[in-house]
Amino acid sequence: MKGLLWVLTLFALAVGVSLAAHFNEGYVLLVFPSYRAEVTLNLAILAILAGFAIIYALLRTVALTLSLPGRVREFRARRRREKAAKEFYDVARLIFEGRYTQAMKKAVEAHATGQSPALAALLAAHSAQRLREPDKQRAWLERAALDDPKMQVACLMLEAEMHVEMRNFEAAVAVLKRLQDKAGRHIAALRLEMRAHQGCGNWDDVLRLARLLEKRNALMPEAAQEIKLKAHQDNIRQRQADLFQLQAYQKKIPSRELSPRLALIYAEALTRLGADDEAQRFIESQLDREWDSRLVDLYGLSRSGDLSSRLARADQWLAQHRDDSRLLLALGRMCLSLRLWGKAQSYLEASLSLADTREVRLELARLLEQTDRVDEAAQHYRAAAGESAGSVLEVS
Repeated sequence: MKGLLWVLTLFALAVGVSLAAHFNEGYVLLVFPSYRAEVTLNLAILAILAGFAIIYALLRTVALTLSLPGRVREFRARRRREKAAKEFYDVARLIFEGRYTQAMKKAVEAHATGQSPALAALLAAHSAQRLREPDKQRAWLERAALDDPKMQVACLMLEAEMHVEMRNFEAAVAVLKRLQDKAGRHIAALRLEMRAHQGCGNWDDVLRLARLLEKRNALMPEAAQEIKLKAHQDNIRQRQADLFQLQAYQKKIPSRELSPRLALIYAEALTRLGADDEAQRFIESQLDREWDSRLVDLYGLSRSGDLSSRLARADQWLAQHRDDSRLLLALGRMCLSLRLWGKAQSYLEASLSLADTREVRLELARLLEQTDRVDEAAQHYRAAAGESAGSVLEVS
């Protein structure tokens, strides 16, 4: 439709010019001493237009001729850019495909083109890292930093990743410190730093970074909980020889991070140090806050301290947790230590009715031995041995 309108417009313009020329009776007189010429106005107009067109064409031809070397240079530069873009495309594709040898070869070719050499060197360093060739990676990282100073932050990130993968955690921490001084902190660097501190065993730093990443929604709550649990566990292990340090550390643990698993680790550390009274108070407060059968089990294993008060406290819990076999086992063990044979047997048999485990069988066997019922004790020993053998067979 647009083309048809243009054709109609041109026809209309031609008709208008023709009519104007037909009714135009003017003329142009050209005088040059000793010469004079008289031409119609229409012919003069046509001659002027033709002369303008010829002069424009000549000037345009001269300009194009003079600009030809520059146009050739521009054409070649454009071809080089297109070739480099294709090389970078191939490098990125090969890296995502996991073909790091070919990616490195393409990255070297892209670097040779001279287009974005720093980026090409960085891609070559990344491929060398995946190929576990640290010497080549270092060489390409140095070249990338020399080609473009803006690439230094990216080079430091790749260098830190290389150290972490090679388990040079101290070196990784040092590189990340330099990175932080240059560009501050960002999520990827914080994650990498946390891995490096985990490798170094710097658990206080791991806790700090895990909390920070969790706050920024960069770490799933479940993963953060496991990382913090591991950090707390190792910190407790490092302090388990000193009761004062152990208690001071426990007071610094936020309540939301004091999970039942961590509470069990701390209570076991107290028990190993012989701080049974402290362990008893801690387990009681923890169970009042959140019930956990493993803590109850540990509560019943201790043979020192005020067993009578512990038995009374556990008996109070029984009103709310009658179906907890571990609580019944703990009550049976405490009664056994206090030589309350009848109560111990009733608790242990109740636990056995809920969960037929090797531990309950052995406790019952010990009870029956101490009350001179050797035959009945032997039956429980055989049952415990049969369960243990069955477990071994199942595992194998």
